[in-house]
Parts: sequence; structure tokens; C-alpha cells
Amino acid sequence: MTLSVTVEDLSTFLGQDSLDVVRADQMLGLAQDLCESIVSPLPDAAAGIVLSAAARGYSNPQGVSSETAGPYMVARPWAGVYLTKSERSALRRMGTTGGGAFSINPTPTTAGPNNQWAQNPLSPADVWNSPPYYGDWDQP
Repeated sequence: MTLSVTVEDLSTFLGQDSLDVVRADQMLGLAQDLCESIVSPLPDAAAGIVLSAAARGYSNPQGVSSETAGPYMVARPWAGVYLTKSERSALRRMGTTGGGAFSINPTPTTAGPNNQWAQNPLSPADVWNSPPYYGDWDQP
């Protein structure tokens, strides 16, 4: 299932009656692609993040973050569509199905109570009581 965010949704989000449909559609596509680079497929809960990123790109395409009237100064740290750190974190959380931790069992499926695979020395020169063997509990 593909997340569907429309130009009308963006228009409502921005509180504007009319938008440049071609530009708005492009911003939505870029925002969705950016979000899908973090989690794919996008869950329905990601619609707000897609709208926020697209709205930033649509309403401020040059990424102006500050303006001064005196000797004219403008800063452009970001331009176009981007995700904030909190949005990236939220998308990562949406992509997980459980906790972040997991474990891997390294024991072979053929392991049994009389295993020698972990204790046997590799050559006759190896001493049974030297690391990593520390004795052979399976041998009489």
C-alpha cells in the first residue's frame, strides 16, 4: 500500500486556497522519496512528515532562514525539501516492528550435550588446559 498525500492535503496544511499544482506535486514527490529513503513502504502515520517536508520546500524554496533589513543579509543553510532530525527519528521508529534490540544464537543446530566443537584443540601441540580450551569436559 502506497502512502497517498495529495496537493489538496498540502493546500490545507499550508492554509492556502490555491497552489501551483505542478510545483506542489513535485515537492510532495521529493518529500515522499526522501522519507522512503529512511523507511519503505511508508506507513500512513508518515503523512504528517511528508506534508511538513513538502510545505517547507514549497513555502521557502530557497531555504531562507534569516533576513536583515539594514545591510541586507540572508542565510541559506537549507534549500528545497529536507527532513529535520526529529522527523528522521520518527520515521525510523515507524519502521520498526518491535524494540530495537535483537539477539543471534551462534550455537550450531547440530550442537548437543556431548559437543566437542568448542573444546577440542586445533593440533596435537595445543595443550588441553591452555586458552581457549581450559580442559575437556566431554572427554574421560
